Amino acid sequence: MAAGLRRAWRQRRAALMEPGYTPLVAACLCLAEGGVNLWVIRRVPYTEIDWKAYMQEVEGFANGTLDYTQLKGDTGPLVYPAGFVYIFLGLYYATGRGADIRLAQYLFAGLYLLNLLLVFRIYCRTNKVPPYVFFFMCCASYRIHSIFVLRLFNDPVAMAILFLAINLFLEERWSWGCLLFSLAVSVKMNILLFAPGLLFLLLQRFGLLGCIPKLCICALLQVILGLPFLLVNPVGYLTRSFDLGRQFQFKWTVNWRFLPEEVFQNRAFHAALLLTHLAGLGLFALHRWHRSKESILALLKDPAERKHPSPPLTVNKIVFVLFSSNFLGVCCSRSLHYQFYVWYFHTLPYLLWCTPTANLAHMPKVLLLGVIELCWNTYPSTICSSLSLHICHGLVLLQLWYGTAPPPALHTPPPSRRPAAISKKAQ
Repeated sequence: MAAGLRRAWRQRRAALMEPGYTPLVAACLCLAEGGVNLWVIRRVPYTEIDWKAYMQEVEGFANGTLDYTQLKGDTGPLVYPAGFVYIFLGLYYATGRGADIRLAQYLFAGLYLLNLLLVFRIYCRTNKVPPYVFFFMCCASYRIHSIFVLRLFNDPVAMAILFLAINLFLEERWSWGCLLFSLAVSVKMNILLFAPGLLFLLLQRFGLLGCIPKLCICALLQVILGLPFLLVNPVGYLTRSFDLGRQFQFKWTVNWRFLPEEVFQNRAFHAALLLTHLAGLGLFALHRWHRSKESILALLKDPAERKHPSPPLTVNKIVFVLFSSNFLGVCCSRSLHYQFYVWYFHTLPYLLWCTPTANLAHMPKVLLLGVIELCWNTYPSTICSSLSLHICHGLVLLQLWYGTAPPPALHTPPPSRRPAAISKKAQ
């Protein structure tokens, strides 16, 4: 009896702690999440924020307006690339010109489950994160459910397409992956935070010349999607849909509440964040992403011509480079609004557990996840919540930096030049 209980306990503990059980836990959680989303839709009131404005913006296109500067809604002008217009135009017609909110919520619940399946497929391939962590990633996040099924933002649409692209990268389908990556960018530009990591991976895998066709796929799709608007007002389309200098409102910031508003809006502060971001990317590229004995400039060569062949692109290398690239961008963002949480929420378990974890170190990592969630659920944000968020981000970066450091090189002592002593027998 006692032996049977011990065996059952070991099996249950293994199901929670061993990454090999991720498919089983993922299947159970996806089923549970279907019920959770239905309950949220039926029991929690829908909150109008941007859906009506989205519908007004794409309605202008449906009515024949091709000048991007003339597409606008109640919240202001359209500021997303053309992929957003086409996808939400489909939702516009599917929901009776945007009037059937309940149907839109069910569609976004389906998107939530699709996104979750794509994320779980990545985690099954990496085999790093203990399955119990996924309970916190799924059922415990009020904010993420709200972003998907109560607010109907475009951020989840972009992220779902991005996770599909990453799955294709893991299958070595780089051209299709680049096509979908570019499609995700055309829905919302935050996907560009993954771009430095993707460029590094393309260079390592193909070299400069081999990388160019993949980049052309990304650029060509943007031209094709934006062509109707580019033909009418190219400057208007480019300045509206790819406006990197857009100002954010201080009242919505989650991460910089502790700053005075004049500092938050100051261009010098924005420039300092950009320089910090570039410095972080440079450090990670040089010392954490690049593992070859050659200079990082060797990535420009064809892989067959490199003196020291680059290590193969493993699943964990691809995921680590992409997720850390995005996380560095999130840490240095000029402002994070509440819907931006989905930009990196599903990557946090990997970022925390991709480094070796002792038994006693699990609890601090779970605590970090909890504090980050609490910061994002604090509305309106406070000095304490935004400072806490930066501290948590800093701790994640530190454990990424030190937890993925290359092992120290072993220096073997040079052989002694002293002649060996000759024994008397040998003489």
